[in-house]
Amino acid sequence: MTPAATPDPADPARRRLLAAGALLAQPGAAALAQAPPREGVQVGPRSSFESLVPAAQIEAEAARGYREMIAQARAARRLAPPEHVQLRRLVMISTRLRPFAGMWNPRAIAWQWEVNLINSPQVNAFCMPGGKIAFYWGILARLQLTDDEVAMVMGHEMTHALREHGRSQIGKQVATQGTIALLAGLFGWSNASRQAANVGGHLLSLKYSRDDETEADLIGLELAARAGYDPRSALSLWRKMEEASKGAPPAFLSDHPSNPDRLHTIAANIPRVQGLFERAPKPEQRFGPPLAG
Repeated sequence: MTPAATPDPADPARRRLLAAGALLAQPGAAALAQAPPREGVQVGPRSSFESLVPAAQIEAEAARGYREMIAQARAARRLAPPEHVQLRRLVMISTRLRPFAGMWNPRAIAWQWEVNLINSPQVNAFCMPGGKIAFYWGILARLQLTDDEVAMVMGHEMTHALREHGRSQIGKQVATQGTIALLAGLFGWSNASRQAANVGGHLLSLKYSRDDETEADLIGLELAARAGYDPRSALSLWRKMEEASKGAPPAFLSDHPSNPDRLHTIAANIPRVQGLFERAPKPEQRFGPPLAG
């Protein structure tokens, strides 16, 4: 038999193995290696495509588009005033969810969060990059959402911003076209190109992938549970959505494609966040949905 070769200490692979062994030999390393998984949902890594687009620029353009939309709603007398009870409800729920946003995106700690309610029959809601949230009257009134169900919608929408799904999609477009010229066109960096690209409007009209939707369901479930909202309400929310879709599908469902596995996936993950919900401080104030009609 040929004697086994002795590993060369200068070999790069050998050096990595020696370094790993030294790390595990350090005090506490074994305990770290055996640490239990985090409490909460498990999701995959973020998309590598987002690195092709500057986060700060996306957030700035999203804020610009949001301001334009809110100005149009105000001019049409469709914007709820600060004292409106349903807007106060949305603000309170968002205030409870926001402290946990930094767990999923450190940039969110410095975001200038904003919440608005628009008087429109659309069954829809969204959160743009940078924490710009809007709910339409229709989603609250038509579905008669409880506070827990509102928290599930809001957590879902916040996740799209926190996990930068819009930024990833734009990055994917840059990669697909094989040129950085698209990025120059999107952010141009001139007023003419910005108006032509309408990045804010583009972010509003994005259709997310099924993987993005699943991620938003799961992380939104955890955000709401940590904020003291019952994760089981995610099931009643999506049942209401399915019921509403039997007529003309709501705008929310056109942006958030349903699939047969959605309720199953949510139900399977509720036990992962149930303990977080049970230990979380519960809201001291509760609101009801808008009066029918």
